[in-house]
Amino acid sequence: MTTADARLRTVPLSSIGGPEQVLEPTAVVEFVVESLDRLPLEGRSVCLVIPDGTRSAPLPLLLSAVHRALVGRVSRLTAVIALGTHQAMSEEHIAKHLGYVEGGLEATYPGMTVLNHEWWDPDTLVSVGRISAERVAELSEGRLAVDADVRLNRAVVEHDVALVVGPVFPHEVVGFSGGNKYFFPGIAGQEIIDLTHWVGALITSAEIIGTRGITPVRALIDEAASLIPSQRLALCVVAQSGSHALHAAALGTPEEAWAAAAAVSAETHVRYLDAPVRRVVSIIPEKYEDIWTAAKGFYKLEPVVADGGEVILYAPHVTEISVTHQEIYEIGYHCRDYFTKQWDLFKDTHWGVLAHSTHLRGAGTYDPVDGERCRLTVTLATRIPEDKVRRANLEYLDPTSVDLAAYEADPDTMVVPNAGEVLFRLR
Repeated sequence: MTTADARLRTVPLSSIGGPEQVLEPTAVVEFVVESLDRLPLEGRSVCLVIPDGTRSAPLPLLLSAVHRALVGRVSRLTAVIALGTHQAMSEEHIAKHLGYVEGGLEATYPGMTVLNHEWWDPDTLVSVGRISAERVAELSEGRLAVDADVRLNRAVVEHDVALVVGPVFPHEVVGFSGGNKYFFPGIAGQEIIDLTHWVGALITSAEIIGTRGITPVRALIDEAASLIPSQRLALCVVAQSGSHALHAAALGTPEEAWAAAAAVSAETHVRYLDAPVRRVVSIIPEKYEDIWTAAKGFYKLEPVVADGGEVILYAPHVTEISVTHQEIYEIGYHCRDYFTKQWDLFKDTHWGVLAHSTHLRGAGTYDPVDGERCRLTVTLATRIPEDKVRRANLEYLDPTSVDLAAYEADPDTMVVPNAGEVLFRLR
């Protein structure tokens, strides 16, 4: 290991901002440039791992600052969009997302290449090792014991340094998003995605979401990330939900930068209620293009809805449950126990799909005699046809019939605009 390698592995954490602050853009740019200027990156190739359009952050501001700090110093600069298993972003969407005129990437970010994470193409992936069944059992606290092949986008291992640039929010699978999660599942292969998501589902979304510290899923992700041969760094930010402003930013190792940002996110992205509500209307922003992503409007609200209550996902722009995961139409939405108590029927379905199903359906029970009993009703007010919605085991509401003003006036209903990022909990 060279002296420069050692310095990158032990890079000290630098941070700016806090829960009560909203940072000026110029302060953010100065922080990013100065933090990266201190690192021994001359002559190195750098792979940036950046969020897709479902994550809120002032990405053009951050990316321009990173580019300014690296261009001319590094030998090669590549940005990989961490899709996980989301739909690929078009050139039009990428241009808007990164802040350049369509077709004008080179003019705005000279010398930088941008790639979608093509998770569906095995040729874009490479294995960096395996996690043994015994180790999986240990990290998952006994929930699973399966051997896991750790595959991720080969662009990372073909660069000297991998720099994550992205926001941190409460998350239904891992506790808080960000950091090494941009590698797994962000640019990972299906096997490790399925493993980590199913462990989260076994814990349940309502229990793990917004949990601080190293959850079992975070432990698995960190273990997988430790196998990456490239030097890993992260610029983790805490966005002001509903805006392009930032509360805080931290740059360092993915573990330390994520922990610093998660501590701020826990103060800024969690709201507390004194009593449960009977009904929630989650107004889904257009950045969530299908229910696969719009389901965050349920995850963040499930903890505050009373037993027997209802969550309405109001998303009149949505026309599909999932563009990329058609299996969800076959299995529908069910509570965790529906799958675990009939495991032979579902064990060959991608576990990530099963996890998404349980996360949106929420808590419930299943037994062969009484069948499935879910704690809440989940209703879609979208442009997905009614027959498709009901076949997926969800309730249907014509979006044209939704009167938001009437819901807002109803004392039993809480209307949540821009749903999907802020977590609501009971005191």
